[in-house]
Amino acid sequence: MRILSLIASSTEIIHSLGCGDKLIGRSHECDYPPSVVDLPYCTEPRFNVAGSSVEIDNRVKSILQKALSVYRIDEQKLIELNPDLIVTQSQCDVCAVSLSDVENAVSKMLDKNPQIVSLEPNQLSEIWDDIQKVASALNVKEKGDLLVSAMRERINTLSKMVGNLEKRTVTCIEWIEPLMAAGNWVPELVEIAGGINLFGFKGKHSPWMEFEDLIDKDPDIIIIMPCGYDINKSRDEMETLKNFPEWIDLKAVQNGEVYLTDGNQYFNRPGPRLVDSLEILIEIIHLDKFDFGHKDIGWEKFD
Repeated sequence: MRILSLIASSTEIIHSLGCGDKLIGRSHECDYPPSVVDLPYCTEPRFNVAGSSVEIDNRVKSILQKALSVYRIDEQKLIELNPDLIVTQSQCDVCAVSLSDVENAVSKMLDKNPQIVSLEPNQLSEIWDDIQKVASALNVKEKGDLLVSAMRERINTLSKMVGNLEKRTVTCIEWIEPLMAAGNWVPELVEIAGGINLFGFKGKHSPWMEFEDLIDKDPDIIIIMPCGYDINKSRDEMETLKNFPEWIDLKAVQNGEVYLTDGNQYFNRPGPRLVDSLEILIEIIHLDKFDFGHKDIGWEKFD
């Protein structure tokens, strides 16, 4: 079987199912495990990804207003790769190529009709379903069941470890300018980690917010996890928040409880490493009580 993965999370799922050797192509964003970067990619953004968060937001909105897709598929490369199975997504048109993009490109493959598996996770239970959907398409259903069982067992173990600890209020920021809170599976992870999530709802798309909302809620902890950003890029963007006069008055800022995370590698990918994301949240919310090895790799304190 020749597999083309067009979303980073599915690439990780395929590898975790022991089928990485069947991958023949990827999206431009698939970069884990590191070996996948040697595979040819057949997607690219229609906009310049360099720049500040507000510049990127404006470019994306401009493309969407023209009823265009945010990403393009290299149709010639798709034909050359000749996949039997394509894994894509329909959860977010801004995150990766859409299902309609893939279907349109496949319709031009005159002598081939590959199977398309589309993922649409909005909460943990749907991530389990998607893993099993991919496993079934790869004819490794038992491995899918084992992977989901192992992830759920790890989550249950972690939940018990923090069950009796103090709960603190948490705000997770998924985009800096304009300001957006984290939604989908992140509020669920925060609650499991022993935090009290203040913005965003389990199973719902990430909501826009105003800085005044942050002032009103005044969380104990602020966790920065912009979609597609690593820690260094997030740090570069923090001046935008610091420029608000009231930033310095926030409880989390005064107490040194603002944290940067690698949202791109962890929180933004609904796949096997979401359990690592949970461990990161536990390390942050219950500072100095747990060490899973993620500090200075998956997160750091913002000074």
